[in-house]
Amino acid sequence: MNANILDSKGQFLPIMESFLSIQGEGFHTGLASYFIRIGGCDVGCHWCDVKESWNPDLHPAIDVKEIVKKIPKHIQTIVLTGGEPTLYQLNFLEKLLKTENKQIHLETSGTGKITADFDWICLSPKKNELPKKEFYSLADELKVIIFNKTDFKFAEEQARYVRAKTQLYLQPEWSQRKKMLPLMIDFIKQHPQWKISLQTHKYLQIP
Repeated sequence: MNANILDSKGQFLPIMESFLSIQGEGFHTGLASYFIRIGGCDVGCHWCDVKESWNPDLHPAIDVKEIVKKIPKHIQTIVLTGGEPTLYQLNFLEKLLKTENKQIHLETSGTGKITADFDWICLSPKKNELPKKEFYSLADELKVIIFNKTDFKFAEEQARYVRAKTQLYLQPEWSQRKKMLPLMIDFIKQHPQWKISLQTHKYLQIP
């Protein structure tokens, strides 16, 4: 089944990959998690490290029941990532995962729609395609990628829209980390409501 003829119920999704690993970023860093990466993205950041996920037609539309069967029983946390997962109907997948008593974490730029009930939402807004308003009020975590100095101002602007309890993270873009980390450290010393997120999975050399 091609990604262009996905059913509206979300039973079939263009899955790029699914795998067991360790969450490398943000609030849940270090947590054993099962990742489901869904193909298709409407943002297209030039520094994206998963550009192969952008075109959904490159990834077969798979019955999500088959994906759920692969998840180890002892793993509780499922991370839906992309691409941009919210471009698709995720309610069917959510119900399957909840039947298995899984915790569902969503990683999103917030450009699509909320079609399911998530246990944790990590919102990572991008300048070239801002999130829909509803994502700000639902975000448990705001993670802003720092590629250059202007991203600090962008981060502060985005933080105005989220809830007071939302966890705030700055994460260096991988190729710029040596240049930006000293600036991030200085910024956070002056703005302690923010924390640093590192792509620890890359340091650990795991997916």
